[in-house]
Amino acid sequence: MRDPRVNELARLLVTHSMKVKPGENVLIDLFGEREELARALIAEVYRAGGFPFYQVNRDALLRAQLLETTEEHMELLARFDYERMKAMDCYVAIRGRENINELADVPSDRMKIYVERYNSLVHEERVNNTRWVVLRYPNPSMAQLAGTSTEAFEDFFFNVCTVDYQRMGEGMKLLVERMEKTDRVHIKGPGTDLTFSIKGLPAIPCSGEVNIPDGEVFTAPVRNSVNGVLTYNTATVYQGTKFDQIRFEFKEGKIVKATANETEKLNKILDTDEGARYIGEFSLGLNPYIQHPMLDTLFDEKINGSFHFTPGKAYEECNNGNKSAIHWDIVNIQRSDYGGGEIYFDGELIRKDGLFVVPDLEPLNPENLK
Repeated sequence: MRDPRVNELARLLVTHSMKVKPGENVLIDLFGEREELARALIAEVYRAGGFPFYQVNRDALLRAQLLETTEEHMELLARFDYERMKAMDCYVAIRGRENINELADVPSDRMKIYVERYNSLVHEERVNNTRWVVLRYPNPSMAQLAGTSTEAFEDFFFNVCTVDYQRMGEGMKLLVERMEKTDRVHIKGPGTDLTFSIKGLPAIPCSGEVNIPDGEVFTAPVRNSVNGVLTYNTATVYQGTKFDQIRFEFKEGKIVKATANETEKLNKILDTDEGARYIGEFSLGLNPYIQHPMLDTLFDEKINGSFHFTPGKAYEECNNGNKSAIHWDIVNIQRSDYGGGEIYFDGELIRKDGLFVVPDLEPLNPENLK
């Protein structure tokens, strides 16, 4: 018998996140075995009057493909999948890797071909021209990363994913208003003293429509305005490699020095193209149920009391002009249990140690969102 929470989640994805309308095409993109949710999604898409399509991906097969790929091969694959994506009105990706390091030994030149020749074309079409949503789905590997039993992680997952997004969205409106009036942002914390401008750029509230779990408000810095140093206090996995202790030094927007436990690999990624050393997103994490990192960006970037500062491409809806084949959300947690920190908007302290300290934003503190 299907877990009733799966049906609830599928209904949320179809009716709230994608808002599927009669006659629309919906691509369900499965990473590994996710049949229970996929079946529920197919039923909900039909119930909404849409037409479901599905495809199954596996990292072990992608790895085997990338090890010997060529530019011509990737361009051909990209054209096929691009044409399919163009026919879609909505897209949902159900992810949750069995091995987060499956792509770690793919040579960097082959990974670059994949990112530049395939990901950029298909990803751009999906992000800019479909109503899309991406989510993880619980498995033993994710439970292990979270340091819990599989059953406990499943309970955590459904709590996180089905939070009251309507209440969250209402609370976000005042944060959006504040951000869109702000020029200078100053972030302070252990190993961090960073300044930049967000003047003239929109703030985008995310309350369950493009990511599940959700809970962030993002904008982007003026491209050349970033100066100072930023030390991230969470680990991150990118292109199959785990990075920790990442530290960036910025001058006029550009990352001029980057170090980590894997400094050489880090700099190879940042040398993918010119835009990879500039920032495409600045975001505040707000999900009240996500407390600790688990090496999964979709969860980690929503940690309450966190922010992420993203090397690479800016989103179209908040475009600071930075273009890149990469978009790497790296998270810093500013709660007191992670060392604390402060965020100032135009000289006014708005968040301290992960909690908003101005009255209009207090509804976004975790005790008010649960």
